[in-house]
Amino acid sequence: MNTLKQLKQYTKVVADTGDFESMRQYQPIDATTNPSLIYSSASDPRYAPLVEEAIAYGRQQAESSSEKLGLCLDKLAVNFGLEILKIVPGRVSTEVDARLSFDIERTIEKARSLIRLYEANHISRERILIKVAATWEGIKAAEVLEKEGIRTNLTLLFSKIQAIACAEAGVQLISPFVGRILDWHKAQRKGDHILAEEDPGVLSVKAIYNYYKKFGYSTEVMGASFRNTGEIIELAGCDLLTISPSLLAELEQDQQTISPKLTPEIALASDEEKILPDEKMFRWLLNEDAMATEKLAEGIRKFTADLIKLEQFIAPKLA
Repeated sequence: MNTLKQLKQYTKVVADTGDFESMRQYQPIDATTNPSLIYSSASDPRYAPLVEEAIAYGRQQAESSSEKLGLCLDKLAVNFGLEILKIVPGRVSTEVDARLSFDIERTIEKARSLIRLYEANHISRERILIKVAATWEGIKAAEVLEKEGIRTNLTLLFSKIQAIACAEAGVQLISPFVGRILDWHKAQRKGDHILAEEDPGVLSVKAIYNYYKKFGYSTEVMGASFRNTGEIIELAGCDLLTISPSLLAELEQDQQTISPKLTPEIALASDEEKILPDEKMFRWLLNEDAMATEKLAEGIRKFTADLIKLEQFIAPKLA
């Protein structure tokens, strides 16, 4: 049994791609998308009908250029989500505009509009995760959405305090970014090699998983943004792991035997202590974590840049 098949015994594997053929090949449970992945796929001639249908929708539903573009991008994200849901048996994550990361009301409005588009295509909201940046405002928006039955995936998560606030808000799932945490620490240490079992991103996810399981939170932990298979293997047993096609291929070709590194039993025996954060505590502890502060801000900027590239690709076609 190859390493990927073994991993699937302990963890739900999610495809981090917008490419449908990769999903068919690796048969993940769920799939995640973002503007960068959609941009890459939208520029592929194979997916031109999805783009054309989104453009037609934008033209029909709005008058101004900005409204047309916004609706077109929403419909394009949903179009990809609809195709993905024909392949995966579980859920697809669809992202809210990163430029709304500090706007509670507009994040809620955008999430509702995305859900309406899915439901208009006879997809129940249980199969959709709305991706929102794990800022304080994003978490508060997610808390409202969860009460409406709109499930959320809190992304750009780099610290335990973000994870705890998400769990207290009752969000469905969080996506801690393993590889980006590693990137920051490598830059600080000015060295390239860090063992997987000592990887700061891996250790962060383990601490979050242990905290959740020890204190009985239902929020799912989905490790994301991996740089190598060693990180993935060290997180075997995590609720979910979202993995790029290139790393899925490496795991499929690997034959090493693996075992779960995260279990509820290990979590219960951990020395985690419970805290109940309010906004002041959240902002202070996030501010005290230089890595999390820098990577959260950088992540919002990068997600925004990816979205702008997608807008620049689509806008001329709407004219």
